[in-house]
Amino acid sequence: MATVIDGKGLAAKMRAEAAKDVAALKRAGVNPGLAVVLVGDDQASATYVRSKLRDCEECGIASFDYKLPADASQDEILQLVRNLNDDPKITGILVQMPLPSHLDAEEIIEAISPLKDVDGFHPTSLGRLVRGLPGLRPCTPAGIMVMLDEYNIELAGKNAVIVGRSSIVGKPMAHMLLERDATISVAHSRTRNLDEICRSADILVVACGIARLVKGDWVRPGATVIDVGMDRDEDGRLCGDVDYDDVFNVAGAITPVPGGVGPMTRAMLMSNVVTAARMQAEA
Repeated sequence: MATVIDGKGLAAKMRAEAAKDVAALKRAGVNPGLAVVLVGDDQASATYVRSKLRDCEECGIASFDYKLPADASQDEILQLVRNLNDDPKITGILVQMPLPSHLDAEEIIEAISPLKDVDGFHPTSLGRLVRGLPGLRPCTPAGIMVMLDEYNIELAGKNAVIVGRSSIVGKPMAHMLLERDATISVAHSRTRNLDEICRSADILVVACGIARLVKGDWVRPGATVIDVGMDRDEDGRLCGDVDYDDVFNVAGAITPVPGGVGPMTRAMLMSNVVTAARMQAEA
């Protein structure tokens, strides 16, 4: 029977710590502020934005909410980002993904100042991660690292398998685990013998967007299983990329969906806003 990694509880603890850090920054004359840009009327994105704005309020971070129509042009969004880069009240900029299909997300991400890149997606942020330099880290893998540390899960010398190769989770996750002396394999939906590769893992991180892909017989007994997925099953119920019920009695530790990685991603955003404010104050 696995230990359940409580991301919701740990995220609440992190927000409380962020609130203390924000109060200390304000006493020093630094006022963290997050600008959130939402383009279009995607309901899931709007829900995420509302949650992030509530987190800002809880942590004492000023929030600035920018809503643009779905037909907003590339130039309009780039100009808004440039204005936010120049605004001293804004210490963090987040452009909510996904963007409408007519927009070039990569160009918009690259327009954000690396000092205000609280999502950690800018090429400079990712480049600093690859080179082992301090900087703003992508929120989901950074949150996973906090979870692993909180539950005293040893990483040095362990086999870690990441299923998923995105620049948001899979690739930065691999580098963060490698920094901690784990041995890394990155797999994906086209990997041959994926079940065998998963069974080799002491730490298995699944972020491929396929509902309940990983079954109990894919998991080494006692392994730590981190489920990044946020899917819907055939009945429309929320589930992860891991078949939780099937894996629960095999794994040594496991994250639930919901209540696992998701809350930690949001909590790390608050931590990144604090880090960005410090970086700008010291620049």
